[in-house]
Amino acid sequence: MATDFPTELSALQATFAQISAVSDPEALKAKIADLESQAAAPDLWDDQDNAQAVTSALSNANGELERLETFRRRIEDLKVLVELGTEGEDAETLAEAETELEVLKKDLSSMEVRTLMSGEWDERNAVVTIRSGAGGDDATDFAEMLLRMYLRWAERHGYATKVLDTSYAEGAGIKSATFEVNAPYAFGTLSVEAGTHRLARISPFGSADKRQTSFAAVEVIPQIESTDHVEVAEADLKIDVFRSSGPGGQSVNTTDSAVRITHLPSGIVVSMQDEKSQIQNRAAAMRVLQSRLLLLKKEEEAAQKKELAGDIKASWGDQMRSYFLYGQQLVKDLRTGYEVGNPQVVFDGDLDGLIDAGIRWRKQQQVENQAS
Repeated sequence: MATDFPTELSALQATFAQISAVSDPEALKAKIADLESQAAAPDLWDDQDNAQAVTSALSNANGELERLETFRRRIEDLKVLVELGTEGEDAETLAEAETELEVLKKDLSSMEVRTLMSGEWDERNAVVTIRSGAGGDDATDFAEMLLRMYLRWAERHGYATKVLDTSYAEGAGIKSATFEVNAPYAFGTLSVEAGTHRLARISPFGSADKRQTSFAAVEVIPQIESTDHVEVAEADLKIDVFRSSGPGGQSVNTTDSAVRITHLPSGIVVSMQDEKSQIQNRAAAMRVLQSRLLLLKKEEEAAQKKELAGDIKASWGDQMRSYFLYGQQLVKDLRTGYEVGNPQVVFDGDLDGLIDAGIRWRKQQQVENQAS
């Protein structure tokens, strides 16, 4: 049956219009202009952390805009190709148009998935931790296979990664590993990979060639930005001065040089009297207060990350995906039912189908939960 190009093109354009509305190219252009202005500042690299954040955000925004514009051009080029093939009754050109149509539909479907990510943290970079579970050497080997799988997936997409920590097993593989993925929507994308992964295969570590089942847990959390300095509003401070006590000489004991600072929102109190002047004591107290507020902030972030990551076990009855490397070669997601008949391509980083299905499944779950 001949392809109904007018209907297919209309559907493509409608899908792209929805994606474009969510992505908002004009807002992206405004964001790029602002970031370019910041990047052009002569003192940009005086603060290296800020400079890296600005240049990374600029690169990501430019990449996002370029993807949108590339899709727009590809759809327009396909329309021209269809017109040429139809007017000239050129079967070869129409076959080329049909091939490009299928590729465009697949690529646009993947891009559409991003519009389904609207969580508070979805735009953030991701921090992924893989831990081996039950299964001995097979489990630690499986954990290393998953680490390679995700790093290869990121490499396929040109996403920057950084392995932060690796704990090697005494035998094969790894006990655990933690790595960052620095890309727009990395957390929203990879968060559907969180859970228990199960591997079933003939163990390469046993002498009896028996089937072995092993487990590994994948945890995905957003990268929460923090700085070495916490802004403190003057209105949030209660500052008391009083006479110092204890050793230190007459200048310490006879003047109101001691300082007590109370941070009203948190209730943190810092007193300082070791310096000889009120100005010095106040500066020292503010440094201590800053340190305590930063520590408090990190503790709150850690608690929030733990809540987002959830309680993930690596054992029976908790798995979200199974990898079968014996008999019927198969990777099956137990939530979505999505299957891949070639596990090796999955372990080589071809995860997009599994991830996209997971994101669509998650969105459907959210919709159903809101409706109930």
